[in-house]
Amino acid sequence: MTELTVLGDRPRGAVIAVRVLMLALVAALLLIDGAHTDELLWFALLLVAAAIATVAPPGHRVAQLGRAAEVLVLTLAASTTDDSFLVFLPVPVIGSVLAGARRTTAVLLGLAAVVLAAGGAAEGMLTDRGYLGACLQWLVLAGAGAYQAAVLQRVLLARRTDETPQPYVEATRLLTQLRSVARQLPGATLDPGGLAEHLLDEVRAMVPSSRGAVLSGSGGGRLVVLAQAGVERLDWETALDTESSVADAWATQQPVVSSRSQARSVTPSRDISSMVVPLVAGVRTVGLIILESDSAGAYPPPVLARVTGLTGAAALRLEAALLFDEVRSLATTEERQRLAREIHDGVAQELVMVGYGIDNAVAALPDATAAEEELRVLRAEVTRVITELRLSLFELRSEVDRYGGLTAAIADYARTVGASAGLRVHLSLDETTARLPAAVEAELLRIAQEAITNARKHAGAENLWVTCAVDPPFAQVEISDDGSGIGENRPDGRYGLAIMAERAERIRGRLEITPRVPNGTTVAVVLGTAPRAR
Repeated sequence: MTELTVLGDRPRGAVIAVRVLMLALVAALLLIDGAHTDELLWFALLLVAAAIATVAPPGHRVAQLGRAAEVLVLTLAASTTDDSFLVFLPVPVIGSVLAGARRTTAVLLGLAAVVLAAGGAAEGMLTDRGYLGACLQWLVLAGAGAYQAAVLQRVLLARRTDETPQPYVEATRLLTQLRSVARQLPGATLDPGGLAEHLLDEVRAMVPSSRGAVLSGSGGGRLVVLAQAGVERLDWETALDTESSVADAWATQQPVVSSRSQARSVTPSRDISSMVVPLVAGVRTVGLIILESDSAGAYPPPVLARVTGLTGAAALRLEAALLFDEVRSLATTEERQRLAREIHDGVAQELVMVGYGIDNAVAALPDATAAEEELRVLRAEVTRVITELRLSLFELRSEVDRYGGLTAAIADYARTVGASAGLRVHLSLDETTARLPAAVEAELLRIAQEAITNARKHAGAENLWVTCAVDPPFAQVEISDDGSGIGENRPDGRYGLAIMAERAERIRGRLEITPRVPNGTTVAVVLGTAPRAR
């Protein structure tokens, strides 16, 4: 650690300035007392030592030797000629502290004391109270100054550390490592659903099970199903405010073995064994893995131990994926909101002003029929563009509300778009209290928005049918219109469909685009397996 790295260039310059001023003070004191030749010689030697200590890098050995030379010269001069040289003693001592050489500081103080004592003895001044008082005074002042400098150094270093954007530095470091870490994960992915499926397959290969699932928290005291396996889709228990093995395992962070199924859709039977193992990363429960077998006593302690031995590393991987998913979702939301603000405050406001200008021009040309007609056409086009912008702003700002759910968000968007475009909107909504992962809900909303926008802008439809069925981990969103259908010349025939296909693939869903009879198009995205009839 050096004076430069700890305090920066400006404080180092201040130290140099203090050294020069103290040398000037010593020279002034010598001149006031009437400097002799031997005193001037000692002062010249002190100047040479000070130059070495100043020019060399603060933490370098040459600088340390220069400070030692300063102490040696000034103490010899003080003991043999004039104790005015002692005024300079705090400079090399404090400089050593600021250079990070605290052990050297103690050595310098010890060297000064020894030389002053030896020189005083040689000159017969140990009985001189004036000499002893001056030596003791400046040794104490130098030591006190060194201590204060050390305290100041620690305070400044702590303040500089606090002011450094450490969270950003750490985030940069972690994100830099993210690519290589992701490649080492199962399936080379940070997708929570993919990791959950891999974990479930891995555990089911170790222990017998008829069905299983991996759940994670979603807020609001409920869990979401990330992955499941078995003969048929099940309605797993996802509430944390009920008396169940799922709630117990989540709260206690301990595995729970039961003879009851953790799925609400499984018929009660005596021959059922269930095991709920929490996925704990540090002190935080990030998820649960549920295994069930259609035989009694299928999960004795040795089997439970094998599963829990596997879940530690899996919990860390899943937590990393969930955190990354949350960061990505937050970043996307922030960017959408930023774009919405820029469009609203920029282009939209300017277009409104253009529209007002056209209105003023029309009012000023009552007799110019041709010009008036052209301006009216232009005004209608500006109005259309403003309407498009407002709908785009609404789309950018639309998010799945934490409490409203996916179907409410899609229905709200469909009603708004339908009202602005003159479409009759027919809604069929069916959503359970269970929720899909937030990232999945966001992608489904964007797919629905793209399909509704395509129907409004390009299909020339009169009716819009929106069907949503959400029963996690199953979800189906279907958008149908009675417009012209998707043809080769449709502007949205390539780009818009490609966007929807990418979003569906991202959440491991199936995008289906089919003609509607007698006319129009149906766009549907399906996630998971449909629940069985009840």
